[in-house]
Order: sequence, then structure tokens, then C-alpha cells
Amino acid sequence: MNGPNVVVAVLDTVRGRDTVPVSSSPMPTLADVAASGTEFANAFSVAPWTLPSHASMFTGTYPSRHGAHGGHTYLDGSLRTLAEAFRDAGYETVGVSNNTWVTAEFGFDRGFRTFRKGWQYIQSETDLGTVTRAEHPMAKLRAAGDRLFDGNPVVNAANLLYDELAPGDGAKRATAWLESWLRRREESPFFLFLNFIEPHTEYRPPREYAEPYLPPGATYEDAMSLRQDPRAYDVGEYSLSDREFEMLEALYRGSLAYLDAQLGRLRETLAAAGEWEDTVFVALGDHGENVGDHGFFGHQYNLRDTLLHVPMILRGGPFDGGGRREELVQTLDLAPTLLDAAGVDDPTLRRQSQGRSLHPDADASPRRAVFAEYLAPQPSPESLAERFDEIPDRVRSFDRSLRAIRTAEEKYVRGSDGSERYVRVGGAGDSSGARNRAAENRERTRRLSDRLDRWVESFDHAEASGEVSMTDSTRERLSDLGYL
Repeated sequence: MNGPNVVVAVLDTVRGRDTVPVSSSPMPTLADVAASGTEFANAFSVAPWTLPSHASMFTGTYPSRHGAHGGHTYLDGSLRTLAEAFRDAGYETVGVSNNTWVTAEFGFDRGFRTFRKGWQYIQSETDLGTVTRAEHPMAKLRAAGDRLFDGNPVVNAANLLYDELAPGDGAKRATAWLESWLRRREESPFFLFLNFIEPHTEYRPPREYAEPYLPPGATYEDAMSLRQDPRAYDVGEYSLSDREFEMLEALYRGSLAYLDAQLGRLRETLAAAGEWEDTVFVALGDHGENVGDHGFFGHQYNLRDTLLHVPMILRGGPFDGGGRREELVQTLDLAPTLLDAAGVDDPTLRRQSQGRSLHPDADASPRRAVFAEYLAPQPSPESLAERFDEIPDRVRSFDRSLRAIRTAEEKYVRGSDGSERYVRVGGAGDSSGARNRAAENRERTRRLSDRLDRWVESFDHAEASGEVSMTDSTRERLSDLGYL
């Protein structure tokens, strides 16, 4: 196989509101990549949280089709994945994830030769991909040795012990491991997937990245002392003032700036290995975030554009010099796009994909609308009631599914409880002040509802239901991230 390397960097929880256009965002490295590549200014996720959004990127299908969502927390083997397509085309396939949902435990390791949890330096055999598992008697020793003797062994030994006892900076760990991997990898082209989770709650950027965004009179200590528990906020266990949300917004933007620094290190690592110019590089958000927007904190229970509009940058090969493109695109368009960019012919993945290739030479017609789904609340109001005893009626109303259709001018969201929301949209988002105008636009609302029905009925739906069992450590980490 003589195709280009392919690197997909998922910027977990990075929303378009703060990063589109990327040239005015806190991410200068990403802006520099976009300046030489292609920026898709109207890119939308198909779901507002990690599990279904990643499953859609991996398979090119919507959540109803792949069946991985809050009611079935697992990507089963019925659909082909990007990693399987690249593996079978002769690529070395490597995944590094810093989000607990995107791990082997939930079915996301299929097709990867090596799959790592980015928050751990030392991996157990169940943490690693299929080929690396065959080497498991030496896996821990090799992982530790790579780090121990790369530089000052005395300092590294102390750091290694500290990091295993107090795991933290996943992005820094991921790029450090990547540097080591590039030195010893095989000669075939590689498909590399990376998930960077730094902008996810809790927002904990280093001081120097957060301070430029703090509101007047606020200190870094003030901001870092604020409670960050989205589910407790949802149920009214505590409240946050507008100023406190301003400080949290500063921490969020500081996290974007810090993540951008790690992207710079990733680019430097690929360049130092002589691979950057031979790589199709993708950076995109999997979903966005509400930081007090619309009365929400985090990324659950709604389909607002703050959760669906994301950055999407492609650079290398056919995407060099593409400029800024304004058409509507979706994150699941990644699958056919990358097959075309690498010249990989995988009929099974192409047939199942509901995406449209963004390759400049593709004959796919432009999207007239984008769609999104929130098929089950995560966590459910029932589980919130178990955790908090008392929950308000507003939270109980979240016990429904949602589907949305969005054009360049308008957006319609329908709930399984019969609720409807219609808004006019301008630019790249429905603003925080957008009022629900469904009652006064019955004809437009009906047309979009009918159009949404036709889309829902246009493909087969997965019948999967039920949650996967989790280890105690996985459950604890997901709880820390606000998912349980």
C-alpha cells in the first residue's frame, strides 16, 4: 500500500461557537493548519455526546442505524469501521483514546492493531489492541522501558511512578507515546486515531492558558475553585451566577488553548519523523458544550447548535489550499471522505455509509439539510433520581428522545414526548436568545416534521438495546466525566 498516512484527531467537546472561524479562536496551531488546508465552517455532529458521535464517525452511519447510544452503550460488530477498512488495505492502524467511552470495553477497538487508553502509560493486556495483545508478557515492561530510558532515567523513573499513581494529562501522554511509537513503527502507511479530551469537564487548563480569558477582577484561583458537576447543576443541587459561568467559559477557552499547544506538538512530532507532508490530517470536534448556554451545563439533554456545531479541518493531499467552505456537512461524512483521500476501496463500508464524501473530486451532491439524534438520555432521569433523591420536573422532562433537522435557514427539533421546537438560524448557530416559534410557524414546522419523518424512514434502524457491563474503574471514570 502506497497511500498517504491518515491522522484523525478528535477534539472532544470542542464546539464551533469558540472555534469557527478557527482564525479567531484560541487555537493558533489549528488556524495555521486550516490556512494551508480546508476549513468546513458549517460542520455538524450527528449527536451531542461522545458514544454515538464517535460510532457515527467510525461507521459513517447515524445513531439510529449503528445503535450505540444511551439505551445501548456499545458499538456492536454488525457494521464495518474505518479502522477495519484501513487495516485490510494494508495500513498499520493505531488508536489512542482519552475518553473512556471510546475504548475496547464499548466496542471501539475493532480494526486497530494497537489501541491505547491515553491516560495510562502502562497498559494491561486488555487495554491494548489485537497484535499488541499477543505480546502481552512484555507489554508493560516495554511501555515502561520506552519512557524510562528516553532522557534522564532517574527523573523518568520518578515521573513514571507519579503518573501511574496520579494519571492526568492525556493529551501530553498521547503525544509522548506517539513520539516513541513513530521511532519503532513499521514501514507501511498508518491510520492513526487520537481522542483529546482536555476541553471536557472538569476544565483544568494550566494557569498560563486560562488567565488571558478570565473576566476583569477574576483570578485563576477563583475560577479553579468553582464546582464543576454538570449533573448536580442540572438537578439544582447548586447554582452558578453569570459571572461564575464567565469564569468557567474562561477555563474552557483556556483548555482549548492548551489543547492547541498539544496539537502543535503532534504536528512537530509527525514532521520530525518525516511524515507530516505525507499525511492527510483531520481535526474535528465530536460534539460541543453548553457552558451555561440555554440553561444547561455540559452536553446532554438537548440538540442545540452549541452541542452540534463543531470545527472540522482537513489538511494534506486533496485538501491543501481548499480555503473556507460554507456548505452543510456532517461528522459522519468523514468515512467516505477518508476512503477517497487514501484511495481505499472498501465496498462494504461505502455501501453502509450514510455520509457524503468531501473530497474535492467527489460527485456527491451538497447537503440541503443535516440531521441529529439523541435517542436516550444519558444519564437517565431515573438514575439521577437514584443519585440525588429529589430531581425537579424540568429534569424529569428530559426522559425522551430527540431528533433534529437543520437547514441553512431554519431548524426543527421534535421529541418523543410530542414537544416541538422551530427556530430561524443565522450563520452557524441558533443563538441563546432564539425563541421557539413553532406555534406561529405551523406550516414551516409541519413541512420540516414531514421531512424529518421521510429521513427517519429512509434507512434500517438497529434493534439493539441494553447497557454493557462496566468495570468499577470505568464506571468511576465515567461518573467523574458527568456521564453517570
